[in-house]
Amino acid sequence: MRVRRLIAAASVAAIGVLSVAGCGNASPDVAAYVGDTRYSLDRVDDIYDDAQSRFTEAVRQEAQQAGQTPTPEQLRADVTRQDVVDLLVSIELGNRVAQAQGVQVTDDVSPEQLAGQLRIPPTAEYAKLWTRWLNLSTSLSAQLPPAQLSDDSVMAVYRAIAKTGAIPTGLGVAEVRQAFGEGTFVRQASALSTALTEEADKVGTTVNPRFRPVGVPSVVSTGQSLVFYSLPYIDAAGPVTDISSPRPAAGDSAPVAP
Repeated sequence: MRVRRLIAAASVAAIGVLSVAGCGNASPDVAAYVGDTRYSLDRVDDIYDDAQSRFTEAVRQEAQQAGQTPTPEQLRADVTRQDVVDLLVSIELGNRVAQAQGVQVTDDVSPEQLAGQLRIPPTAEYAKLWTRWLNLSTSLSAQLPPAQLSDDSVMAVYRAIAKTGAIPTGLGVAEVRQAFGEGTFVRQASALSTALTEEADKVGTTVNPRFRPVGVPSVVSTGQSLVFYSLPYIDAAGPVTDISSPRPAAGDSAPVAP
């Protein structure tokens, strides 16, 4: 069974999480606040545009060498501004948790190693952010005690991975539990989610509605390649910030109302 083969070799970097607390911080040109750290929309745009332009140039060079002409779709990287916000917020929260718990972050993965799987040149800041997050989240997961394997956590991970098309959709809880086996990666991911949620609550986190719900970037290995996905996690009953919701730029996914 394909899902069994995929999960048997799974290596999850993180599970998505964000808690929104308070609405004292509010500005239409800000994507997110995490404590006293502010991420502007301009910063998000710069990272996004850099990833797209470097990807486009790399594809054009490869096509030129092969005597081909890429289509507009082939020139567009599979990256959104939401992906950028997910990375920025997750790294900030993760760094705070690591510092508070005295976790030493390793540098086992480099942008050059990850670039081929991301399909983004290693010189792009997006690839560097992904590398930083992968090293950070892996180090945190190794130190946090694993959480219980609840049906909710199992199905949340399953639905997020299935959304990418990497595994079949429509499976029930019993089937997914059988496919996941002991579910060690789900336990670790849930523990990391809990730690990041608590940190977000403690420092106060506000997110522009355009980027809610926020998910922490995640990756699972098929044994042959990596599947990148995001698992949204946000309290649906949480406070709505008074940040305005700008219209999504071309190519972005539509905003999700809190």
